[in-house]
Amino acid sequence: MNITVEKQPNCNASLLVEVPSDTVQSERNKIVKTYTSQARIQGFRPGKAPRKVIEKRFGSSITSELEERLARQAFEKAMTEQGLKVLDFGRPADFKETPDGSVTFRSQLTLAPEINLPDYKGITITAGSAEVTEEEVEQNLQSLRERLADYSDIEGRTATTGDLAVIDYTSTLDGTPLEEALGKPVGYLSGREGFWIKIDEESFLPGFAAELDGCAAGDEKEIKVTVPEDFPVAELHGKELVFDVKVKEIKEVSLPELDDEFAAKVTGGKGLDELKTMVEQQLGVEKQRQVDDAKVNQIVEHFNELVDFELPEELVREETQSQADSLVQRGVQSGMSEDEIAAQQAEIFATAGMQARTNLKTNFILQEIARVENIQISDAELVNHLATVAQSRKESPKKMIKQLQKEGRIPGIRNSMLVGKAIDFVLEHANVEEASASTEDQEEKS
Repeated sequence: MNITVEKQPNCNASLLVEVPSDTVQSERNKIVKTYTSQARIQGFRPGKAPRKVIEKRFGSSITSELEERLARQAFEKAMTEQGLKVLDFGRPADFKETPDGSVTFRSQLTLAPEINLPDYKGITITAGSAEVTEEEVEQNLQSLRERLADYSDIEGRTATTGDLAVIDYTSTLDGTPLEEALGKPVGYLSGREGFWIKIDEESFLPGFAAELDGCAAGDEKEIKVTVPEDFPVAELHGKELVFDVKVKEIKEVSLPELDDEFAAKVTGGKGLDELKTMVEQQLGVEKQRQVDDAKVNQIVEHFNELVDFELPEELVREETQSQADSLVQRGVQSGMSEDEIAAQQAEIFATAGMQARTNLKTNFILQEIARVENIQISDAELVNHLATVAQSRKESPKKMIKQLQKEGRIPGIRNSMLVGKAIDFVLEHANVEEASASTEDQEEKS
């Protein structure tokens, strides 16, 4: 069997196969013999039908099975003899039989990227502290109080810091309605009716809520705000927006007392000390997750800065679509309308494309590290993982695994576990430095 591989850009390759006539005939004979032994043809005893009868009756099936066998043998030989790392062998095509009985065919392959790994042991990363402070516990308890607060209409005074205002508003840019000026939807910036806003510096846009201090129900006011540089809509950075605001209601916030009665409402019967312990534990889990995520992000950034290689375009397209779908879903959950999402389609796909390439590069790098370090996922590990997932979903493990097999998702799950193991390996061999307080503050701001 003669195999020629022509590598092409973007991890593609063309595979041309020539199978000598003796190999073709040998494989055909094996297939015909199997059909002869199993076929039930009227007028002949089992296994005694003439070859010509078998070939005439099952000719197309024999040819199809022969092509499958030859293709499978060619693929195996290509991987073993030429060291190809194949992601997808494609569909063999252009089968041709020459006068001497030999067969040729070709297939379009998708190859794994060729990667020159950088040093992946001893990478220096910084890690913040997962320790929970008393201040953080108090802030969380305050947030719980605010969620259970009572709101009452204010009479006899104007609004002040900490109150809530219910407002109607519209916005303009250089005298033109904002959406008209930009030529696309901008969500809540363009205007709202019955919008609730807390009067403090962190609400809405910087400086907006402060202008409501001293207002009363029925007041109308023009508020000018300069859009900050970190605002999601880049076209508005540094622009001055003018809001025409009508104050409909002013409400006073009454927070519940932080006591055992409050704790019982939140926890279903536990006391204040137990609530504080629960809050501290939850914050500890969340902070540890953030620390772990920050470590992984540094590893990803490190590899993507040092290593570059071609990626299979089909995988890039699939991952880009997946990332775009996720961005759209998050947009819908945050309250974006279909028109707003459609207006930002180009930005969504640009962001999704960049994230897709980062994800794929990282995945391939970690798979290569796993190969070099002989990191594997055993069948027992896979089954245990799937059983844990099934238990969390309150499903039958056997039923869930069978469904995953039917959907062809088991290899992807195994690969995800392998990548996770590779990340753990890199982190175990990393040089972890404790982040200073100023570094942690900067990371939180970014």
